[in-house]
Amino acid sequence: MGEDGHDVVRVDGTGTAHPVGKLASQRMRARQGAFRLMPSPTHVVVMRRVDLIDAPSLRLSGEITSASALCDIVSMIGQSAWSGELAIYDGPTNRSVFFEHGAVVGALSSAEGERLGEMLYRYGALSLEQVQEVAKAVTGDVRFGEMAVRLGYLSREALFQLMGRQVEEIVYAVMRAESGMFYFLDRFDESRLTSRQNLPVSGLLMEAVRRMDEMRYFRERIPSAEHVPDRVPDRAPPTKGDVARVFEAIDGVRSVADICRVVGQGEFDVTRQVFQLVQAGCVTVRAPRPTGPAAIVALFNEAMTMVMREVDAVRRGDEVRQHLTSFATGAGVYDALFMRAGPRPDGTLDEAQTIENVAMLVGPDQAEAMLAQWLYDYVSFAIFIAEPVLREASTRGGAGAPQLAKSVADIISPLVVGGAGRP
Repeated sequence: MGEDGHDVVRVDGTGTAHPVGKLASQRMRARQGAFRLMPSPTHVVVMRRVDLIDAPSLRLSGEITSASALCDIVSMIGQSAWSGELAIYDGPTNRSVFFEHGAVVGALSSAEGERLGEMLYRYGALSLEQVQEVAKAVTGDVRFGEMAVRLGYLSREALFQLMGRQVEEIVYAVMRAESGMFYFLDRFDESRLTSRQNLPVSGLLMEAVRRMDEMRYFRERIPSAEHVPDRVPDRAPPTKGDVARVFEAIDGVRSVADICRVVGQGEFDVTRQVFQLVQAGCVTVRAPRPTGPAAIVALFNEAMTMVMREVDAVRRGDEVRQHLTSFATGAGVYDALFMRAGPRPDGTLDEAQTIENVAMLVGPDQAEAMLAQWLYDYVSFAIFIAEPVLREASTRGGAGAPQLAKSVADIISPLVVGGAGRP
């Protein structure tokens, strides 16, 4: 049951079912008709439509309560050489894996990032503009992949290969599912297959388990696909193989997801290769650049709070504030940028007012880039004047100038692209 109670149905003393929540009402309305109540434990209700005589039979079903729980189900289906559809419902996300004699022959998903157009974009086969153009051209008779071929954006051979990768990615996502419900039906509608693959279950299981184990390890150094790898100067790069291709694509601006599109590989493979480069000391990884003025102001506030806390602790905060006021006045832009927004005594700015001010200064199109530049420069100057103050007071046992400078640099590094100190 959902925590919000939207999926609750109440059965009263007469046996009448009353949907209590909005979601429950929607689901019940979508199932109008006569149902046969099947035998089941008292805490579970199972019903089957009476009029759909040819509907597939339910061979397995259950709750998903932990990650990798479905690995055993997929393994059993493969070993038993069953044919049918494994359907997984996880909130708004639905996935289906189609089996024939124990092998996976296809898969479908409603999850963001797993539909064909998004997969082709993630693997670099289509640009975002091409995906949008193909989507507009799709009709009831022509599916997305076929339309992409007709428009000349990729060959049928490339499409078939990438559709195989899509099926693999959906299967791996199924086996990572941590919650929801699963159902195995003894057959499926052939017309739902967008392509017919032939993927052995044993190989998919081994790869899924390997990915789950290794990705947990990789995430300690590369927390997400939006993080940005950057080269370490004066370190010898790899000279061959996929790792070399990934290294060549690293420019300090592209995220892991961007690199996937450049080299035509999936997130797991690129993350693994970036991890190898990190372990070899050739690459560092920094947090993703914030998107939107609000995220930029939030980083600025976090950094300035740290700076002002340290200088206030050594009773030199007022001196630093005076220097910052002089810097802001002399720069010619901060008086307008900070108008009615601060800085407050702790160094922070009012988010909404700052966003309004920067939009008035440079317009909405340039607001994000200029705000990042100006706030980065301001924090950099704050560190510049705080460092000597903290060095003089280093005996107090506080963070000290070097530690503070590094901590603040880590916070504001997402404001920098290419390490040049400018967006």
